[in-house]
Amino acid sequence: MTTLQIKTSLVRTLALASLTVSLVGCGAMMAQNPSSTLKPVNAVSDADDSRVMLKGADVVAYFTDSKYVQGTPQIKSDYEGVTFRFASAAHKALFDKEPKKYLPEFGGYCANGIVYGIPWGGDADTWKMINGKLYIFGGQGSKDGFLVDEAKHLQLADKYWKEEVAGSNSIWQRSKRLVFKVPHYKSGETIAKEVAAAKAK
Repeated sequence: MTTLQIKTSLVRTLALASLTVSLVGCGAMMAQNPSSTLKPVNAVSDADDSRVMLKGADVVAYFTDSKYVQGTPQIKSDYEGVTFRFASAAHKALFDKEPKKYLPEFGGYCANGIVYGIPWGGDADTWKMINGKLYIFGGQGSKDGFLVDEAKHLQLADKYWKEEVAGSNSIWQRSKRLVFKVPHYKSGETIAKEVAAAKAK
């Protein structure tokens, strides 16, 4: 890469980062980046709670009921600066006893996004339990793409989470990896073709 190309890439990165921050706003930056070991997290501001994990999904229900269940603002716990909501007092009690057991992997972001170093998305109703751990996906297409080669994608997601994403600012990490793509990057179109081929077998 020439010096001019490097400078051009840096200018593009800064412009994209500024645009991202402008579009997303300070609310998302604050909600997704607590000053705790859970940084970053797939959280939103809702009513009196500034940092609600998975838009209020009951994280315990995935483990105990094998299904997505929405929690209620009246039954909640705060852990590491993040609010978790529950559908029942019994689920809250289980969480309070062993919170780490019920945390979604990769901060609740789409596991397929983390394969590419991008903390983005994550729909609470699209999920899978793998080896007793909860993985969230950004829709069925993302989940299908991840499952085309589950073992490889788990390995890549673990690597990028540990080496880049965990402890980072979600907005800046996302902006960086949308510009400077990982070596194994695949477009949505390529992933869709791989999924179609896998389903056709």
